[in-house]
Amino acid sequence: MDLEDEIIMLPGPVPVAPRILRAMSRPMINHRGEEFKEIFGRIEKGLKEIMQTENDVFVLSGSGSCAMEAAISNIIKNEKILTIVNGKFGDRFHEIAKRYGDPVPLEYEWGDPIEPDDVRRIVEEEKDLKAVAMVHNETSAGITNPAPEIAEIARENDLLFIMDGVTSIGGIDVRVDEWGVDIAVLGSQKCLGMPPGLSMISVSERAMDRMVESPPLYMDLKAYKKSADKGQTPYTPALPLFYALDEAINIVMEEGVDARIRRHTHLASMVRDAVKEWGLELFPRLNDVSRYSNTVTAIKMPEGISADELRSRAKKMGVVIAGGQERLKGKIFRIGTMGNIREKDVLMVLEVVERVLRG
Repeated sequence: MDLEDEIIMLPGPVPVAPRILRAMSRPMINHRGEEFKEIFGRIEKGLKEIMQTENDVFVLSGSGSCAMEAAISNIIKNEKILTIVNGKFGDRFHEIAKRYGDPVPLEYEWGDPIEPDDVRRIVEEEKDLKAVAMVHNETSAGITNPAPEIAEIARENDLLFIMDGVTSIGGIDVRVDEWGVDIAVLGSQKCLGMPPGLSMISVSERAMDRMVESPPLYMDLKAYKKSADKGQTPYTPALPLFYALDEAINIVMEEGVDARIRRHTHLASMVRDAVKEWGLELFPRLNDVSRYSNTVTAIKMPEGISADELRSRAKKMGVVIAGGQERLKGKIFRIGTMGNIREKDVLMVLEVVERVLRG
């Protein structure tokens, strides 16, 4: 199978548009020069529009987990933070927090909805909490969590709210300023539709004022702010990926942020409708359809075929889909609908998956 013929429908990485790939082939430039400063300025402006924020926005040469760790390590030093876990990446927030402070976990079964009343109860019971960390869109379980409600609880109790928007920003309606998100992170290889390797982070003035002394050197967000004021990064940026980000943002702006979100919603609904037609069951089982992720759909494995066999046979037919992770391994499969994919891509993938399921 020629890799160029494959359709990758994962919850990241995603297919990359040819014009983004071409942008990456540009010659290197002086990352302390005026040309980079112009690129940096366009990126900053575009990211603020996509994230719907006026907060500072920084670009880190590292994956989404890099930005997650930057968010925690700049805020927490031997202090308490509430970590909300209902999937693999909520668990990652908790594991990061254990390295820098004293996390107080609120744990659910993977895929179970987060209840704001549970969060409010812990916030009222626990003393000396500094922040709340939560994943907005938990791709490991195909569920979108109630970020606006949790942000409101945090703000009411004078806590910082840290939100992983790695797989939601740019594909699901996210309003960083309106919701009151103090720190939001996203990853390059998700809804922005570019290669892995960059992560973006927005930081409120409130969060900047409460940062710890001596955070990790490479992820020191105050250093990023100081450099950003000059149109630079504090350390050598991954220039080809900055070129890609610049072009990816151009594509987002040409489509329009609202239109892009509507497209993601439509593509996810196509997958959910197909699952119903196949007689399969979505994972998790939710009463509120708006809680299902619009960037990845998780489906319970039917009897008679294993997740590995399903994925292997689909791959031979040119389609790459995801299985479950860790405790959900073998129990679900997942179809991503994020980035610059089109309706015809989804139709082709659904046809292949249906053929495999029907044997």
